[in-house]
Amino acid sequence: MPPKRDKVDNTAMRELKRALKEGAPKNLYVFHGEEAFLRDYYLAQLKRAILPEGLEDFNLHTARGKDCSVDWIEQAVDCLPMMSGRTLVVVTDFDLFAQGDKAKERLMEILSALPDYCCLVFVYDLLPYKADGRSKLAALLKKEGAVVNFQRQEQGDLTDWICRQFKKAGKSVDTEDARYLIFLCGDLMHDLASEIGKLTAYAAHPRVTRADMDAVVIPKLDAVVFQMTDAMARKDFDKAASVLADLLHSQQAPIMILAAMGKYFRQLYTARLYLDAGKGRGEFMELWGMKSAYPADKLLDAARRFSLPWCRYAVRRCAETDITLKSSYGQENEVLTALLMELASGRRVVPFS
Repeated sequence: MPPKRDKVDNTAMRELKRALKEGAPKNLYVFHGEEAFLRDYYLAQLKRAILPEGLEDFNLHTARGKDCSVDWIEQAVDCLPMMSGRTLVVVTDFDLFAQGDKAKERLMEILSALPDYCCLVFVYDLLPYKADGRSKLAALLKKEGAVVNFQRQEQGDLTDWICRQFKKAGKSVDTEDARYLIFLCGDLMHDLASEIGKLTAYAAHPRVTRADMDAVVIPKLDAVVFQMTDAMARKDFDKAASVLADLLHSQQAPIMILAAMGKYFRQLYTARLYLDAGKGRGEFMELWGMKSAYPADKLLDAARRFSLPWCRYAVRRCAETDITLKSSYGQENEVLTALLMELASGRRVVPFS
């Protein structure tokens, strides 16, 4: 069963927005989370709120990972502002909780006595933020500052954001097409922003359409494989074979293609079970942690065309092919093609419904 996404407390995020609006950021922050676009945006807003224009070089102190130490943090924090009311210290990918006991004690002393003029921000970019919730350091970070988790946005918020980005560029987009863009690109804002830029330059008319997206957007592997397997569900086997051929020609790793295929058929099997149990789209989306209704509707529609035994068979054959693929060096493409042809045939023992 797929893992459900944990709900994240957004209190720190709301407090950060309020502090920026009021022009009174805290002295201590930890920025982490998957949504790097939002993280970088709010870090830029912090810089704008704290550092006078033209004096950033004098009052901004930065360090990354191994180049940083507790000694460097202490010295940076103690630097007085120059022609400004405050300084900003940004430390990126410094593992607070991997330090020795003595270093942690010094860190706690520094963080407990940050001068009023200093704003210290620990940014986790390549390094994941793994706080020991039982430690005194973790408790101190929450007490003295704010630990802000920049999580992936909910579909409604993300759809609204996409529409606003197109509007800023003098374009418009339908809500359903915005959701289709999320399906193609995933729900990370950095990836979406890049494709939105391409679409606004490409679209010949004020309204960006799905046809525009299909023409210029580079879809994620999961989206392409979804389109291939969905074509097979619609019994458009020529389309399915064409998509697989394009994937293999583009040097996509066969094992990754198979992994995406396996996920699709597990979802299809679940959809068939949910339909038989009389459950709806919302419950199906919650089970798989889906934020977009587009793939959920496609899967439920496809599941109506297959019998439960066939769905179960497809899941098993993907798992068996995974073993075969790993022991068929140099023949991976042929193994994948054979699987697609086998599933497309429907197999007499598990016929299409």
